Amino acid sequence: MKRKIVLSSGNKHKIEEIKYILQDMPFEVVSKDDLGYKDFDVVEDGVTLEENAFKKAEELHKLVNGIVLADDTGLFVDALNGEPGVYSARYAGEPASDKNNRLMLLENLKGFPMEKRTAYFKTVIAVVFEDGIKITAEGRVNGKIAFEERGQNGFGYDSLFIVSDTGKTFAEMSEEEKNKTSHRARALLNLKEKLEV
Repeated sequence: MKRKIVLSSGNKHKIEEIKYILQDMPFEVVSKDDLGYKDFDVVEDGVTLEENAFKKAEELHKLVNGIVLADDTGLFVDALNGEPGVYSARYAGEPASDKNNRLMLLENLKGFPMEKRTAYFKTVIAVVFEDGIKITAEGRVNGKIAFEERGQNGFGYDSLFIVSDTGKTFAEMSEEEKNKTSHRARALLNLKEKLEV
């Protein structure tokens, strides 16, 4: 019987991405929603991505059987001293909305030339195994913030983040292309190596 990996997320984009990257591994990947924990939520009040990821993983681990995987992602913009960073999902305040977050980021970068719009995306994945052992994996992608939204795909800040390696925003990439280059993909590939040991 396959061991179960339970994702502490209800974000369908994220779940698809994780399932895609881990598809050839001997695990059954399910989301918390699949197990009836749709309303499970954790206040992400950590000051680092690691703290938030572990908080989500540890709380869900108390409720389910299996390996629990949680992640936290932040967009760190150099000209804004690392903002929005750990507050990326609620940058423009509550109620949080991707659109408002993007508008606030563009507003805060007004007047900055392209060479000063450097940024990076970082994902930290926290894993709690059945026996309580914990590991992390992380991934990072460097880029710049566009002057306006570009592309139709993705979510969050994808339409503003120009990936250094490609010159495209994440929102201009196909799902397959993004799954090869994204910060979450890199973190998952690092995790995959640790799971294969």
